[in-house]
Amino acid sequence: MSWRAPLAALLAALALPVFADEAEDDPGGTLNPEEMTWGSMLDKANRGETGMVMCASGYMLTKSGDHATARQIFETCAEAGYTGAMTWMSQLDDNGLGADENPDAAAEWNRRAAEAGDAVGKFNHGIDLLRGRGIAKDPIKGRQMVDAAAAEGVEAARRLQGAGYDLDEVTPDADNWKYAPLF
Repeated sequence: MSWRAPLAALLAALALPVFADEAEDDPGGTLNPEEMTWGSMLDKANRGETGMVMCASGYMLTKSGDHATARQIFETCAEAGYTGAMTWMSQLDDNGLGADENPDAAAEWNRRAAEAGDAVGKFNHGIDLLRGRGIAKDPIKGRQMVDAAAAEGVEAARRLQGAGYDLDEVTPDADNWKYAPLF
């Protein structure tokens, strides 16, 4: 046996990490990509990809307290037309979660969801119109939106109708400060 064979084997073994690093940088893709992790969902959102599972992951993220990441996912999904993501964007903007509180943006998300036919979006848009928060106050149109949501089965809208459109029926009194007129 020649000394060259063991030396060749040793040199080949030493070269493996170099080749492995080159393979990771290969533009042909990732051999075993993450699929169902928060990081993979955020990567998809950053690439503009959407889908039901990815959009639903925003819910889990916001419930876990990671509002900034949830916001990124919901915004991508909302811009792609997912009305449930629009109503979540409204909730985040209305409460200053993951960004500064922005009642105007919240009302706009609700309007978009309502115009896209979402029953919860109609209910929320109706409440915005009744309050005049983030949008000009219009009680007549607000009641029409609540009525449309009630007709589509939104139980909170039915409760609001039954209470004569008294917003205390659907809003905790702890939030009254937020909806009080500024003048």
